[in-house]
Amino acid sequence: MKSKEWQTYRTRFLVKARRLSSNLTFIDGLGRQHSGREGDYLVESSEGVISIAPRQIFEDIYVAMGMEDHLLEDGLREENSRSESSVLSRKLPQPCRAGSTPGALGLG
Repeated sequence: MKSKEWQTYRTRFLVKARRLSSNLTFIDGLGRQHSGREGDYLVESSEGVISIAPRQIFEDIYVAMGMEDHLLEDGLREENSRSESSVLSRKLPQPCRAGSTPGALGLG
């Protein structure tokens, strides 16, 4: 399956998220296990923390940003990137090795 691009959503805080196309389980940098089912959302906070939100809860809380909102966000991002001396790269979470199959990220 092809990977979909991150879409920005907003509530009180901005997050980026994508729906899972299959089950996903991973352990974060703090050793906490996260699990989600097809249809749930993989969510990245503005601090770069990645977690999974159940579909019903996510869709009740977050509203997808429209094109005008994206333009505003891009303008703010450009302004912030000028003030930062380095750009940090982020890694997607890796699936748990126990009980999961390779390539089962479900991000397609």
